[in-house]
Amino acid sequence: MRLVMDIQKELPLFRLNVSISTEQKILGILGASGAGKTMTLRCLAGLEAPTKGHIHLNHQVLFDAERKINLPSRKRRVGYLSQSYALFPHLTIAQNIAFGLHNMPFSEKKERVQTYLNQIQLTGFENRYPSGLSGGQQQRVALARALAPQPNILLLDEPFAALDDHLRSQMEKYLLEMLSTFEGITLFVTHNVEEGYRICDELFIFSKGAITASGPKETLFTKPPTYTAAQLTGCKNFSQVKRVDAHHVKAMDWGCELEVESSELSSPDFIGIRAHHLDFPNEITNDNTFPCWISQLREGPHRLSIYLKLFEPPQSASDYHLQAEVFKETWPTLKEKPFPWYVHLSPQQLFLMKADSLHA
Repeated sequence: MRLVMDIQKELPLFRLNVSISTEQKILGILGASGAGKTMTLRCLAGLEAPTKGHIHLNHQVLFDAERKINLPSRKRRVGYLSQSYALFPHLTIAQNIAFGLHNMPFSEKKERVQTYLNQIQLTGFENRYPSGLSGGQQQRVALARALAPQPNILLLDEPFAALDDHLRSQMEKYLLEMLSTFEGITLFVTHNVEEGYRICDELFIFSKGAITASGPKETLFTKPPTYTAAQLTGCKNFSQVKRVDAHHVKAMDWGCELEVESSELSSPDFIGIRAHHLDFPNEITNDNTFPCWISQLREGPHRLSIYLKLFEPPQSASDYHLQAEVFKETWPTLKEKPFPWYVHLSPQQLFLMKADSLHA
């Protein structure tokens, strides 16, 4: 299965310009609100018509502006699951799942519905109505309805956004089980970075209507190419940077010179490091190790966020250079260290980036 999509859509205050060519199975789409994620899915589903370009799915032309081809949604073999689930309240669960099974013999349709009821563990619920189900159960029915016609592509628009953490975890499990036998392509929109990493094989970073970075998830997390890609994949620490030589840069916002691994970027714009990659040696024994003081401390359920000022004590809670994250189990030992602490920024964990449209 292959998706080739190269479209532009002009709106009064927004321009979508997206190009995707992939055979990957589960593609994640990350981006801020208004970046064009949902509009991209709607264009794929046939709910919106692009202004220019084309969309090919497995050698079938879904849309081509020049050739004036625009297949209606019902002919695209696209499954679409929105945040609201959009179940039909007047139809039973079985009828909802069977909704897209047009022109199928009754016995085959009944068997298909039963198969999906078994997969989502709602056997015996077929005659209930959506109002009688929990949010998680409704979500599973909506997923089964999207998959029952055996589409070539499945579009998931933040499908877990309305669920609590426990239900999100359950739905991830159901989704991955069902997708394990799905032979088509899945596009999964999410704001949750960790969720996207667990579910998806490849990620697309959207910003202001365009894809600013894409690639295997491991690459985008380890070496994000742009500021926005790093930010949307959860990086907290950034500094403008100037190249000193092949292995050293000046971090302007942090006020220090850093050793870095070799990079193809001869003139990077930013340097970054993820908060959980900072470590705290007892003394300066390596390059990239600097004295620091705590500016503020914030407690989460499992980790502590520690905001650090380099080289001198902070003047206020907002006076800091770096954010570190440590598990709570390490805090009792760490907090006994006398100030100044020492923080180490490993060359292997630092990454250099270019600016993008948001920071050019």
